[in-house]
Amino acid sequence: MEWDWDFTWSIMPQLLAGFRITLVATALGAVVAAILGLVFAILRRSRNRLVSRTTGLVVEFIRGTPLLVQLYFIFYVLPDLGIRLPALTAGVIGMGLHYATYASEVYRGGIEAVSRGQWEAAKATNLTARQTWVHVILPQAIPPMIPAMANYLLAMFKETPLLSAITVLELMNQAKSVANSSYRYVEPMTMVGVMFLVVSVISVVGLRWLERRYGRVGG
Repeated sequence: MEWDWDFTWSIMPQLLAGFRITLVATALGAVVAAILGLVFAILRRSRNRLVSRTTGLVVEFIRGTPLLVQLYFIFYVLPDLGIRLPALTAGVIGMGLHYATYASEVYRGGIEAVSRGQWEAAKATNLTARQTWVHVILPQAIPPMIPAMANYLLAMFKETPLLSAITVLELMNQAKSVANSSYRYVEPMTMVGVMFLVVSVISVVGLRWLERRYGRVGG
């Protein structure tokens, strides 16, 4: 099959619409992951063993099950329990929750890297727990986490094609729609690959810069 540039340009608006949804889903999923990941990390440090162990079990369960299964559960199973979510919302929650478990390990590594003396100094100056976290611990813990968090953000972006399984009109779903209606697969699928490649290359360059500037924290 020969490459048809006229056909390629004609389908670009539809592909770009899907690409925008892909970026939105990634960005919103990253926000959810960042917030929930921090919550998980703090709960796992709780002195209450029930809280810390329960949180640990939840984190390991989510990490140990495929993202696709979690997306299916949120979008297709929860309605049987009376919880109906729009496809994009379900996708954002699913990706955010899944990657929050990885982010929590990054947070935990960064938090544990802060010296014990900083905690003791905060206690000695009568700072509250909230003030200690906001003004002492997190400002020191977060910078070394940035490269690892950016790496997971890129991984989340690459996982967005899974959202097509729950009817989100992201890039891959739009490409499949074009291919199925035109019976031409080369152009739409190639353009999808090119778009993902371009974003990935740009992200890798940015990630290398972050690693040089901030170093690494293992997850």
